Amino acid sequence: MMLDEDIELIDGLPVIYIKSMSALAVADLHLGYESAMAQNGVFIPKANLRHIIGMLKAAYSGRKVNELIIVGDVKNEFSGVSGDEVNELAEISRLASSLGSSITVVKGNHDNFIDRVSKGTRISVCDIKRSGKYMFAHGDKKVDIGDAKRLIIGHEHPSIGITGQSGMAEHVRCFLVGRYKNAELIVLPASGYFETGSDVNSKKGGALSPIIEESGLRNMRAIALGYGSTIDFGKVDDLMKAY
Repeated sequence: MMLDEDIELIDGLPVIYIKSMSALAVADLHLGYESAMAQNGVFIPKANLRHIIGMLKAAYSGRKVNELIIVGDVKNEFSGVSGDEVNELAEISRLASSLGSSITVVKGNHDNFIDRVSKGTRISVCDIKRSGKYMFAHGDKKVDIGDAKRLIIGHEHPSIGITGQSGMAEHVRCFLVGRYKNAELIVLPASGYFETGSDVNSKKGGALSPIIEESGLRNMRAIALGYGSTIDFGKVDDLMKAY
């Protein structure tokens, strides 16, 4: 789905392609998730990296990509750096390099010590990235957008809760599109396999991101990821009323 002439919401993937920058943007990979869970006695199959590699290969296919922008929470641990985080980020770096692109990591609230992890790779790390009319920030705190016309964030892990006839709710990841100050605001879904998201249509206590909270979650459009497609579900306010 083309959001406009410059931004493509890649069908079925939590990834956007920015044509004027020849760049892909993703958020919330949470590398090393399985090892963090294992430390707490919860053992789950190692699916996250395989899922992310497949997602990135599909997103690169048929597109000119000079830069992969990870909009925060590339890693999962708060308090340190795990061996799995180092190894998994190195594998993603090798993939991007083999496909002719560099990686920029915009620090998220999980990305303590990310500078240590990125040593020896083609990865640059920053708190905020600006490029032309675009600004990238993780979304865990408010930012000064300056003269940016588009702000792209992650952090929220947005999804839509859909309840079937059985009464069971399914979480469908979604993009959010709205306004923040004088800029268009685009919120990326989480890319991590286990980060199924927080249902925007069932939220009673407001948004996790202060940027979305100030923007007004109810006024944003939710564009969901289908199986190989993206579907515009309209305003969050209408989804809340129908939930």
